[in-house]
Amino acid sequence: MDTVPTRGHQGGGLAPVVHRGVPEGQERQVAALYWEAFGRKLGPALDPPEVGREFIASHLHRDRGVTALSGGRTVAVAGYQLGGRGLTGGGVGDVLSAYGLFRGLPRLAVLALFERTPAPGELVMDGIAVDPAHRGMGIGGRLLREIARVAEQSGCRRIRLDVIDTNPRARALYERHGFTAVHTEKTPYLRRLMGFGAVTTMHRPVGTAADGGSR
Repeated sequence: MDTVPTRGHQGGGLAPVVHRGVPEGQERQVAALYWEAFGRKLGPALDPPEVGREFIASHLHRDRGVTALSGGRTVAVAGYQLGGRGLTGGGVGDVLSAYGLFRGLPRLAVLALFERTPAPGELVMDGIAVDPAHRGMGIGGRLLREIARVAEQSGCRRIRLDVIDTNPRARALYERHGFTAVHTEKTPYLRRLMGFGAVTTMHRPVGTAADGGSR
């Protein structure tokens, strides 16, 4: 797996190292980051939180993420779907095993709302989660650039992602890195359940100047 160290801009020290894949033993830390970032959305499907975090950790596809490591600890992660697999896994049987038949069936219906199948030549991002203590350091942009390299090396022509209306910081980050909005779907029926009322799909072609940057 590749690592991409760069010099930090505070005190001349080294910034967190960008790493392709989730290092072995870091599954629970990645699950905790994901839950902190997306727990409001994932809660209706995977609550209670301790069970949801354990479910995510137990079904990670470690080769479908890009992470940032500081002191050997994962402080940021960006997941993506490619080749039929995404960072977060777990099928119907796994959900029913973890939650039981009667509690699991409605959860499967909620999880189905999150399904996004990549089109041919497309990499679909699942989102970026950064530890609060490491925000504002440019880590999100570095993860995006590394995912762009993954997409290019995999022969993809486009990266696709969805961003919700209650996360303007994420949308601003994506726009700075070459993503443009192509469609917004109003989802007022999800505002009470998951806290957002619209989802915007954004695209970015692979192989643009925004893919560059210091390695």
